[in-house]
Amino acid sequence: MTEKAHPTKSAQGNFAPVGSHIYPVLFAIMAVVFILSNIGAAKGVQFGPILTDGGFFLFPVAYIVGDIISEVYGFKASRRVIFTTFLISAFASLTYWIIIILPPADFYDGQAALTRTLGPVPLIVLASLVGFAVGQLSNAKIMVAMKQRSGERYLFGRIAASTLVGELLDTIAFSAIAATVIGIETFGQYVVFVLVGWVWKTAVELIFSPVTIWVISKVKAAEPHYGALTNA
Repeated sequence: MTEKAHPTKSAQGNFAPVGSHIYPVLFAIMAVVFILSNIGAAKGVQFGPILTDGGFFLFPVAYIVGDIISEVYGFKASRRVIFTTFLISAFASLTYWIIIILPPADFYDGQAALTRTLGPVPLIVLASLVGFAVGQLSNAKIMVAMKQRSGERYLFGRIAASTLVGELLDTIAFSAIAATVIGIETFGQYVVFVLVGWVWKTAVELIFSPVTIWVISKVKAAEPHYGALTNA
């Protein structure tokens, strides 16, 4: 009878191999949330003086899932998810472009609305891809590096530190590329957009960190080989 590995709280990172059914589910959630947030980001949203985009409520979810993957499966597994999601999103953008340029039927009267909705998405996707890659990779790298120093301890600290850096780099990169598409015209608006986006995304992830920590504990408990790897 095979016994389940029991991680210790020593200063050593414990990780699980990616062979179970849980990893693909997290993988799929990450990809779906990222693609939907790109579509939502094509709409500029304004709450009084605050400028943001229509995907603002979705994108923090991608970082929460990213934290779970990094904590349980390690940096290499996270990098695989990030790069694959990158390619899937690029393919989605190409698909939108093909759909838009296909000749519409005589009875179809939604071409203008379709173009307005999906037309900006390629640039949004480019901005999101750059921001996503930079932010998520730094988020995963910081989280795993800290875990390899502290072991199973200080999970909230790992989440907070990786979030602060990852979300900031992500928001700066995204805003610089997508500014014109979402209606940012001045440097002041750019600064407001970056600060609002960074504070919002970081706040959401930190507010939901108890849920993230709870999910991480459940995933670790459900993974039969968690602790089998110490360098992932």
